[in-house]
Amino acid sequence: MASNVNPTVRRRRLGQELRKLREAKNMTAEQVAERLLVSQSKISRLENGRRSISQRDVRDLCGVYEVEDERMVDSLMQMAKDSRQQGWWHAFGDIPYSVYIGLETDAESLRMYEPQIIPGLLQTHAYAEAVITGALPESTPADIEKRVTVRTRRQERIRDEERPLRLWAVIDEGALHRIVGSRQLMVEQLEHLIEQSHLPHVTVQVIPFEMGAHPGISGQYSILEFPDTSDSSVVYIEGVTSDLYLEKAQDVGKYSVMYEHLRAQALNVEQTRDYISEMVKKHARG
Repeated sequence: MASNVNPTVRRRRLGQELRKLREAKNMTAEQVAERLLVSQSKISRLENGRRSISQRDVRDLCGVYEVEDERMVDSLMQMAKDSRQQGWWHAFGDIPYSVYIGLETDAESLRMYEPQIIPGLLQTHAYAEAVITGALPESTPADIEKRVTVRTRRQERIRDEERPLRLWAVIDEGALHRIVGSRQLMVEQLEHLIEQSHLPHVTVQVIPFEMGAHPGISGQYSILEFPDTSDSSVVYIEGVTSDLYLEKAQDVGKYSVMYEHLRAQALNVEQTRDYISEMVKKHARG
């Protein structure tokens, strides 16, 4: 597959174009489904980019929407073809959060709040292995290693000199105290976190316990933004058996405002590094 083709993003863009065509015809998803003798849920999944779409699906939908511009039809058909190619993550088999990986791979910036652990993009190999082992106690060693490898591969966006991911991570103090693996492992992880925080495109802040209730109290979430203005921002909320993706402007706006308050209440960058350094000393002392 060509390196510049991201199937997840292609599906999203194609879905957005198909939704525009449907809305231009003043048709509901239910009406389209009735015309094509398919379920309404299929039309919805095609439009939100959560389901792969075939060229036949595109042809049929263009017929329903009476698209007469052959160049537009050809362009949509090509997007459908590209969207069915595989990203690098597909080589690792069934990854539950593969949709998220596709979005992260193409994102320009990522703002995230993590209350429990050090964010995956900033984890050491040993810490990632310990986290995954603890979180998935019934997983086989092979499956754990696969997940660690995928997480390590995702971190290449942080080290990409040409197109680094702009990362802003707000971490709850609890993640610094939680002993994952061992105290020595925590020393290495927190030192790595400080090192990463010095990268020009990485910002790390800590929310101390003394702040009490704050806008992130409901749990982890991430906000992804993309270089192409036609790609809407996405709020990602990770779940145990399923994940939630919010793309409506109202939802993204609400989470963005929450994040601004969260950043304002957190320790600033220098205070954060000092605080993490003190935690390193604490874990080193045992």
